[in-house]
Amino acid sequence: MTVTAPQGFRAAGVAAGLKASGGRDVVLVVNDGPSAAAAAVFTENRCEAHPVTWSRRVIADGTVSAIALNSGGANCFTGEFGAETTRLTAEKAAGLLGLSAGDVLVASTGLIGMGDQSWRDKLLAGVEAAHPLLAADAGAGSDAADGILTTDSVRKVATRSGSGYTIGGMAKGAGMLAPGLATMLVVITTDADLESAQLDSALRAATRVTFDRVDSDGCMSTNDTVALLASGAAGVTPDLEEFTGLLTDLCAELSSMLQRDAEGSSHDIAITTVGAATEQEAVDVSRAVSRSNLFKAAIFGQDPNWGRVLAAIGTTDARFDPRAIDVTMNGSMVCKAGTPHEPVEGVDLSPRETDVLIDLHAGDASATILTNDLTHDYVHENSAYSS
Repeated sequence: MTVTAPQGFRAAGVAAGLKASGGRDVVLVVNDGPSAAAAAVFTENRCEAHPVTWSRRVIADGTVSAIALNSGGANCFTGEFGAETTRLTAEKAAGLLGLSAGDVLVASTGLIGMGDQSWRDKLLAGVEAAHPLLAADAGAGSDAADGILTTDSVRKVATRSGSGYTIGGMAKGAGMLAPGLATMLVVITTDADLESAQLDSALRAATRVTFDRVDSDGCMSTNDTVALLASGAAGVTPDLEEFTGLLTDLCAELSSMLQRDAEGSSHDIAITTVGAATEQEAVDVSRAVSRSNLFKAAIFGQDPNWGRVLAAIGTTDARFDPRAIDVTMNGSMVCKAGTPHEPVEGVDLSPRETDVLIDLHAGDASATILTNDLTHDYVHENSAYSS
């Protein structure tokens, strides 16, 4: 099960004709309470989509009773028509559910600049069609998880069980994966009884070390949304540290699913920097390597070209001595103290799982960034996306 695993939630996903594939593309997730506490984080892209602008206002009071999502169109840079479409979507869902539109989040994913009257009509009809199908069973949760997918090849869901409460989540994302959240729509539900401020604290702590550290291709989306809704239906107020730990674990699992499903990839790369002066410097170093097309192309070619790693590290402001850096690839230390070490011929980069360990020898902090290689298939898929 997914978002319907916790008590107090119903979901539905229908095919409204927004996707050329004919698959499910409109989703409703409803919190039946008794609580409607919520938190959300959004893209850091200044060119944000209309649903993000709307949802920022909705979440301001920490109360959300439903979220309407769609794939098959980002509703971004569609002018006043797009802003009105988002408002009408919230109002349609609210009217059917007996809610205020100000308590309904809206999230969209798909092609930027797409949206006309026919598209809007299909979206609103989809919301209406989803309403009578709302259910709390596993099938409804799966339908909802399917309805938010775009270029994803698999459904992405996860659950965690706490001391008398449950957390469930669904995600989409396979490209434009970069911080400020990856190109993702994520809905997380829990039947724990927590206030919105507590949910916000837990969600930001979780996303900081999970979704914000998936950097598949360095491209930040306009639509990223991660929403956390709490029904309080379990009647349990958990220890916040325990809840945050479980939430972080769930987000980490979903993040790994995003990484493994990245468009066209053949290697899932974990770049871990240790021995950094600060955690942020460790993040900066790992991210710089993850953004190097030369490094990513080398991994695709199964070439342990550690020189490209050091070249990327050198573009950061992190504190280190270049003559002290060690680099290990899949267990082989190919660079020690800034010089060649183990023969590169002995490094096996054929497994999909690829680990790169960088030791700066400058402190005690560490961080990991998840990325992928740069492949022919990635270029092909994104060259043909709009058609």
